[in-house]
Amino acid sequence: MKITETFIQGLKVLEPKVFGDHRGWFMETYNEGTLKEAGIDIQFVQDNQSFSAAKGTLRGLHYQLNPNAQTKLVRCTKGAIFDVAVDIRKGSPTFGKWFGLELSAENKKQLLIPQGFAHGFMTVTDNVEVQYKVDNLYSPECDRGIIWNDSEIGIEWPLEITPILSEKDEKAPLLKDADNNFTYGEDK
Repeated sequence: MKITETFIQGLKVLEPKVFGDHRGWFMETYNEGTLKEAGIDIQFVQDNQSFSAAKGTLRGLHYQLNPNAQTKLVRCTKGAIFDVAVDIRKGSPTFGKWFGLELSAENKKQLLIPQGFAHGFMTVTDNVEVQYKVDNLYSPECDRGIIWNDSEIGIEWPLEITPILSEKDEKAPLLKDADNNFTYGEDK
């Protein structure tokens, strides 16, 4: 597995080795030993999957507060998304900065998003399935969000359309007004 650091500390792109022949292909999407050898020691406890029917669906920006913050390992298994992580760790040299990349069934890339980041994605095709592992169970009382188009963050979403949003995501606050108990250096 190829693991690439991004310009934001802790945020990594994982590219599994794909073995193909006339029958199709095989890959390991997760291997605890391989990740531990690379210095990534995370115990995942829950797998999630979402389906979005229409291109332009935007989910996020989501996170959970401490003590139920979540590290996520995200991949797209059908279609394609533009996946985004925003550093919301107070005191971080990259606070409020974002990183985004296309995850697709075709490129098989994954994004490892540590605790202390808000996460969201926009579908760039119809009929998209996204799967992700988390290291903490879902906690409704710790569930929070940031508005997808916060001008202080300035995410450059790939589609210049009005996205399809949930009511919750439409009403999310700006980063400066959001509940946030993450401090740089205190995260996993």
